[in-house]
Amino acid sequence: MTATIFRPATPTRLTCLAVAAPLWTTVSLAQAAGREGFDLTRHPLSALSNGSLGWLQIANFVIAGMLTVFGATGLRQALPGRWAPRLVLVNGIGMVAAGIFSMDPADGFPSGTPAGMPHTMSWHSYGHMAAGGIAFLALIAACYVLGRHFARTGNRRDAIISSLAGTALLLGDAWAMTGGEAGSLTLAVGVILAMLWVSVVAARLR
Repeated sequence: MTATIFRPATPTRLTCLAVAAPLWTTVSLAQAAGREGFDLTRHPLSALSNGSLGWLQIANFVIAGMLTVFGATGLRQALPGRWAPRLVLVNGIGMVAAGIFSMDPADGFPSGTPAGMPHTMSWHSYGHMAAGGIAFLALIAACYVLGRHFARTGNRRDAIISSLAGTALLLGDAWAMTGGEAGSLTLAVGVILAMLWVSVVAARLR
């Protein structure tokens, strides 16, 4: 395996990026397990932004997104290429926007919400979908760009992991968009895997 030589990086910024995904994942899954009426096979993690405790998930999106934005500047110093840091930056901005623009209550969550999807969506729900879509696409692309980088440096293992992480999110998002069974669960798995892999890369670069 060929060793990769990186330029000096800002450890604090890379630490922010390394922390972002574990923080978002822990807070999201803890709420998914503990909030009444939430079913991960039916409700996306973004739905946790609704209800009396919705502020927790809103803050989770905004804080993790800001950590990602700040961490992307450290990634730019650590990697020889430019596209991966740029894509991670866009992903972070998308996360912040997804927190600011929350999705509408739907399909029985929060408790008392009618079953099924609402007939119309609010402007902030459209904003959330747009922000989420941009964040997902940027994260998928970032994983593939990182995979290409690792492949060029001879790190075949990390190249494969990067590609698998991006593919997991791509397929999970596509399945959820087509209304596949338990689509919100497959999307959550894909998002978490891709985010955690970027955090792993940042932690190693420290």
